[in-house]
Amino acid sequence: MSSHYDPTKSVSSSAAYPEVSFHHGHADDATFRKKVKKTTILLSVITVIELVIGLAIYNIHKGANPSELLVLMFKGVVCILTLAKAFYIVSVFMHLGDEIRNMIMTIVVPLMLFIWFIIAFVADGNSYKNLRNQYDPYFKESTMPSKHHGEKHEAAPAEKSGKE
Repeated sequence: MSSHYDPTKSVSSSAAYPEVSFHHGHADDATFRKKVKKTTILLSVITVIELVIGLAIYNIHKGANPSELLVLMFKGVVCILTLAKAFYIVSVFMHLGDEIRNMIMTIVVPLMLFIWFIIAFVADGNSYKNLRNQYDPYFKESTMPSKHHGEKHEAAPAEKSGKE
């Protein structure tokens, strides 16, 4: 009985935790290449669909009477497709799909909290802007850029600021 290490007899799992794998090798290179090729084609198709939807949104905005509900639905579809692409990239190319559930949750839950933080900060900033525009009579935020010094301004009636 020899006590030397034999790489052909690798331990594939722990006796205490059979779901934890110590050897993360691919079954064979052909299977892995097939999986990567399938994922790349899927990501390319999703990207083309996103581009077509983006072109549709652009054409809807160019029209005389754009449908806000239709644009909002298209933007929602693009968000869902983008999340699907992110899932496939992380699952296949970063090998997270091969991990145990607890490892996946360790990465996904903080990501969901980060997305919630972004939504909360955008909503809070929008609320602040709307309230400031509503209650401060001397401040009106505009999304249009102001004219530069060299350009001629159209003659518009001056508003009283109360600071005379």
